[in-house]
Amino acid sequence: MQTRLPDYLKRPIIDTDKTRTVRKILKTKCLNTVCENARCPNKNECYTKNTATFLIMGNNCTRNCRYCNITCSRPEPLDLNEHLHIAEAVKDLGLKYAVITSVTRDDLPDGGAEHFANCIYEIRKILPDIKIEILTPDFRGNKNSLDTIINAHPDVFNHNIETVRKVFNTARPQGNYDCSLDVLKYVKDNSDILTKSGLMIGLGETFEDIEETLTDLKNAGCDILTIGQYIQPSKAHLEVSKYYTPDEYEKLKSLAEQIGIKHYQIGPLVRSSYRASELV
Repeated sequence: MQTRLPDYLKRPIIDTDKTRTVRKILKTKCLNTVCENARCPNKNECYTKNTATFLIMGNNCTRNCRYCNITCSRPEPLDLNEHLHIAEAVKDLGLKYAVITSVTRDDLPDGGAEHFANCIYEIRKILPDIKIEILTPDFRGNKNSLDTIINAHPDVFNHNIETVRKVFNTARPQGNYDCSLDVLKYVKDNSDILTKSGLMIGLGETFEDIEETLTDLKNAGCDILTIGQYIQPSKAHLEVSKYYTPDEYEKLKSLAEQIGIKHYQIGPLVRSSYRASELV
């Protein structure tokens, strides 16, 4: 039987003028956020800071990862004006650091790489000094897609490994652990873009499994790391096998430093884009 959610993983509901303003801007521009779709526990904290992580290319994903709350279904047609709406929202929110992610679009020949690039170009057209982080799918390792991203030159390229090798096929049956590492290494080897990756813990991995994955990420040239607790979105998703304690997160910070990853966010409620600007 699954244990109760520890108190340190619970967040209060916050509803202020700022959170309502962010929601209004997103609604007016017809934009999605991973904050809402993935039920991020930090959503309200980020909204109070006038920021959000944009989710492009629709609400429906072509992959059925067993930890993720985003719907796996037939994807919607691309909104060819989405890059314009994203840029307008970034300006209206007054962002100096924008984070953009997407659903996985295996139905598209380039996996949506050009759509990401158009968002980067359009934001920089309006706000040339802004920093941009993108969190992408693996594009099935397509080098042409990765070149499209590299040419658009985001400040940070994030692709999440999500979990350790031992658990990967269970959690991400349509993904590939080594492909994810290769994607990160290709961007690092062919650009000066900062690379970033993250994983959830609590899916049945051991400390040694985590050490192996952090070593793999370091060898792939990963500059920035995030680690946070997996929280089961619904009973249809993978169960939590373990809730890590705050002391264990301190040990993971020491492990990251020992392996040589100097820039990290590691903690119970850390997510890929949580306080992203602080790591750059």
